[in-house]
Amino acid sequence: MKKVLLGLAFILIILWIILPLYTMLKISLSPPDEIMTPHPPLTIREPTLRHWKEVLNSKSIRRPLYKSLSVATLSMTLTLAIAIPGAYGISRLPKHTQIIALGTIFISRAFPEVSIALPIAIKFISWNLIDTVIGLTLAHVIRLLPIACWILVGVFQSIPLELEEQAKIDGCSKLGVLRRIVFPLSMTGIGVAAIFSWLFSWDEFTYSLYLCLSEPTLPLKVYYYINRGSWFLTATYATIITVPVIIVTYSLQRFIKSGYISGAVKG
Repeated sequence: MKKVLLGLAFILIILWIILPLYTMLKISLSPPDEIMTPHPPLTIREPTLRHWKEVLNSKSIRRPLYKSLSVATLSMTLTLAIAIPGAYGISRLPKHTQIIALGTIFISRAFPEVSIALPIAIKFISWNLIDTVIGLTLAHVIRLLPIACWILVGVFQSIPLELEEQAKIDGCSKLGVLRRIVFPLSMTGIGVAAIFSWLFSWDEFTYSLYLCLSEPTLPLKVYYYINRGSWFLTATYATIITVPVIIVTYSLQRFIKSGYISGAVKG
């Protein structure tokens, strides 16, 4: 009985995840007369690429798509470049100092996004960073750093100090210890931090709304079509936004494996 209930719960969770994605895909591939009825069919009876052609052939998608991809990739890279050494340093501090450091980092997450985005937008106007990839990237990094640091501090804490000490005894420099011991063993956490950083930047809306006036990102284009009431173009844009999410998650999930440091220290 217990296995049956667990199986049913698992099926319900899968349906809860897949059903919205399927509905979005169905609307983007269905003709209007198949959707705008009192009882639309569950399956796609007469698939059409009309909405996809309209979106993909439109010049209005190219720059938002390029901007969203560029900002998400740069934000992930810059966040990891700052968070990895910062989190490693915090993980090697005394316990009470670690708590203070992490608490200080997370203070920024206690404020609403709007209260942070508005002053940033005012400052970026004077720096000529409005409607630029680098400006939006810097704003996203502010949002992503606390999350990445939180993930990576826990990862580095799980690596035994004995491994580093043994490597130093064997003649490794501090940089060699990081390159040969710490970073390879922390690829699981780095992969998780990379996925979260990329995804949070990819679908970020508030900073984009304040910092993109004439060149919007893809989430802003979806918002634009939602306001216009175009179901089919909205569903098509939303499906396009989802595709890179699946690709990036699948590409980086190979780093998310347990047991990297299992049995690494013996004695």
